[in-house]
Amino acid sequence: MNRIGRRANETLIEMALSADDDIAVLTKFKRSWSEGEESNGPLCETISTAGSEVPSGSEGLNSTETTLLIPDHQVIDKRHESKDSIFFRDGVRRIDFVLSYVDDLNKEWEKKLERRKEFESNLQKAGLELETEDKKESEDGKIYFVKIHAPWEVLITYAEVLNIKVPIRENDIPSMVENPLDCMLTPFRLPEKVMHPEPDYFTAPFSKDKQELYLINDESTFFSPSMRNRIVNYILTRCPYGTEEGKKKFGIKRLLNNGTYSAAYPLHDCQYWKKASDPNCDNERYTLYMEWARFLRFYKEQPLDLIRKYYGEKIGIYFAWLGFYTEMLFLAAVVGVICFLYGLFTMDENMSSKEICDPAIGGEIIMCPLCDRECEYWRLNTTCESSEYSHLFDNVATLFFAIFMGIWVTLFLEFWKRRQARLKYEWDLVDFEEEQQQLQLRPEYEAKCTQKKKNPVTQEMEPYLPLTSQAVRFCISGTTVLFWVSLIIASMIAVIVYRLAVYAAFASLMENTQSLQPISGLLTPQLATSVTASCLNFVIIMILNFIYEKIAIWITDMEIPRTHMEYENRLTMKMFLFQFVNYYSSCFYVAFFKGKFVGYPGAYTYMFNRWRNEECDPAGCLIELTTQLTIVMAGKQIWGNIQEAIVPWICNWWGRRKARSNPENLYSRWEQDHDLQTFGALGLFYEYLEMVIQFGFITLFVASFPLAPLLALMNNILEIRVDSWKLTTQYRRPVAAKAHSIGVWQEILNGMAILSVVTNAFIVAFTSDMIPRLVYYYAYSESEDSPMSGYINNSLSVFEISDFPERNKPKQNPEGFEQCRYRDYRYPPDHERKYLHTMQFWHILAAKLAFIIIMEHVVFIVKFFVAWMIPDVPADVKAKIKREKYLTQKILHEYELEKLKERLCQGDKRATEKEFIATEGRMELSRAM
Repeated sequence: MNRIGRRANETLIEMALSADDDIAVLTKFKRSWSEGEESNGPLCETISTAGSEVPSGSEGLNSTETTLLIPDHQVIDKRHESKDSIFFRDGVRRIDFVLSYVDDLNKEWEKKLERRKEFESNLQKAGLELETEDKKESEDGKIYFVKIHAPWEVLITYAEVLNIKVPIRENDIPSMVENPLDCMLTPFRLPEKVMHPEPDYFTAPFSKDKQELYLINDESTFFSPSMRNRIVNYILTRCPYGTEEGKKKFGIKRLLNNGTYSAAYPLHDCQYWKKASDPNCDNERYTLYMEWARFLRFYKEQPLDLIRKYYGEKIGIYFAWLGFYTEMLFLAAVVGVICFLYGLFTMDENMSSKEICDPAIGGEIIMCPLCDRECEYWRLNTTCESSEYSHLFDNVATLFFAIFMGIWVTLFLEFWKRRQARLKYEWDLVDFEEEQQQLQLRPEYEAKCTQKKKNPVTQEMEPYLPLTSQAVRFCISGTTVLFWVSLIIASMIAVIVYRLAVYAAFASLMENTQSLQPISGLLTPQLATSVTASCLNFVIIMILNFIYEKIAIWITDMEIPRTHMEYENRLTMKMFLFQFVNYYSSCFYVAFFKGKFVGYPGAYTYMFNRWRNEECDPAGCLIELTTQLTIVMAGKQIWGNIQEAIVPWICNWWGRRKARSNPENLYSRWEQDHDLQTFGALGLFYEYLEMVIQFGFITLFVASFPLAPLLALMNNILEIRVDSWKLTTQYRRPVAAKAHSIGVWQEILNGMAILSVVTNAFIVAFTSDMIPRLVYYYAYSESEDSPMSGYINNSLSVFEISDFPERNKPKQNPEGFEQCRYRDYRYPPDHERKYLHTMQFWHILAAKLAFIIIMEHVVFIVKFFVAWMIPDVPADVKAKIKREKYLTQKILHEYELEKLKERLCQGDKRATEKEFIATEGRMELSRAM
């Protein structure tokens, strides 16, 4: 860490420069300027293409004149040049980044021009090389394009700063023993060249002083394009462009926000539908499209190594996680389908629905009105169809599936840790620590924090945010989040009021006074209310979600997080908290509150003393929870795929409509990518958020809907291809970033896994009818031949109609009913404890609580035992990591020993015999360890 810190001091932007400094130091390329030039600080030398220095007068050139960096003899006739290229006009220097801007002649035009001149001049002093395409060469004649190339000297300097690992020797560790069953997986495999585009190497962090140690065959290809654009982006985010309002201003992000530049992006290497004509092009984008991004390849494995090479480790780890999650969903979906089929095949054996549908039983049971005054008495057999369908999800298989999913979640998380550990080894992320990123402060943090203090670790001055300022910002942030969460809860209450208000209308419309039969046997008033309320709730969810995204980003920016990791973690927690309440609140209401606080005829409970609380269907609330879950989950997935696929496609089609009429060789690579959509810094954040919300649906409420994993599996198969298609064809190439895990999402998934055990236990106990049926079966059944016969009559209490207060009493009773039934366990009107709870009610409540405790403890014990049994890192990966560390250390020590021998042979007095002995001793110690 100290070595990196010292190197960073020499190369990163220093915010501690005095007020009269014109530019911060960007690289070590320093030189003394002539006496006629100002010397306000150490400036950075521009690396010219012809091997000679660029004249100092180039600092005053405008952006279009920077093309003079190309020697005169390399001018190319544009009429014969194909502009679909990733190289400068000399055909040698690779374009690592592109900036674009429009000359808009408004009142800020001169200020923007000055910013660009200063910024581009400082980029050149940082060692970068620029080449500008005049707006006359662009498609619309309005856009300038500034192409950026990082020469070798810049790359090796910042490779050391960023601790980039590079090859030192080909890996000689034997590969895993082939599995004899691999032949069965051949149809799902991709070609070896696609799966492993590069040989496996031992790697070590790059050091400029040890260049001969690394396998540098060609300087132009030694660093991959993703590494190059990562290095250039690092410089762009820290390059200054002047002083405004007495403050140093720097960073491409700020220039994009104030309109100085319109876009900044690295280039795709070719068109996605065909290979490039240039033999030096790797055509990795074309390979990704053909082998990965097409839906017809949905059954094939993902080329994770190629994804990582092209897009970087951060995007690679996302697709690895999404693919693994989808694979694990297959097992959950199979078990869920089996449980659903069990319910389907046992529908005819369900005694409860038989009794409800029997005209002699359900047809003779008169139920109390479902709303005050307007609703009428109705017969129980009118809910025949809904009671039959509720058995699909409310049966003994529900209990089994709830326990299974509790264990499945643990298996998924533990096996993902193992998969992640293997990827960390294969992608050289074993020694990658998030702490290394602490040295890389966010440019916004450096710009806004004007005060400095000494870092106790590095003993260097660095910017910091005073504690009082942090406290104020956190208070504002917390208050804002609390307000929006309260707003969601208020919107949920509004939906509940809607349900209560429209229920009477549905009931009066769907009841037939003469026959007491609803208009439709399946569409009961409860179900009609539930479906419309679910749709309304989904619309409200989408609207609030859209607004809150902007608010969450604003308040996170206001907090001024120190590093990119802190920024993402804070935003993640805010967004997830909001989404959790937004998407799951309605499901929690139906599962745990609806029908639980109804009261009884003559003493109903009311919301705001006006709307009578709604009751569950006589067959239970589980079918309504299933309806709510299906609508919200399926609606979110359909809407998400429309947003992800169709919207970017339409935007790109609209943007490219003019270019299709022009010759292909005139539609340049940078213009093609400029017309694509931007995959922002939070692009992956939204992908993770979408999947984690889906993960909540299939774990928190899965006991009510065994087919939820199947829906998620089908969606994810499509999601992988949609995400890959849009990333490869519809978006500009993202800047490569490193990550060795899915970050804070892992902790969120762990928390949801624990919460899912509790919610499913409560759903089985309080939302389904399983516990009341089991209590009746073992304690109250009067028939040995058919233990469940009589259950419906036993679960309904009796109410004397004459006891109705005027507020509740129906306006009409044409058939002169004297008694009605309601769903509860209370004494009849002729009992001395009239309308009080019976002992059976307390027995059922005790059984429910006992079931929750037992189920939670059993599942938690199994979960923790499984987690303990499965090591986070596979044994073979541990052995390989140790072997690679030993061999890498040996190679480095041998290199140092050889260099020391050379110095001794050359008579270097500094290379003493004691130093030689110490180096050999260190090698022996390393071998022993």
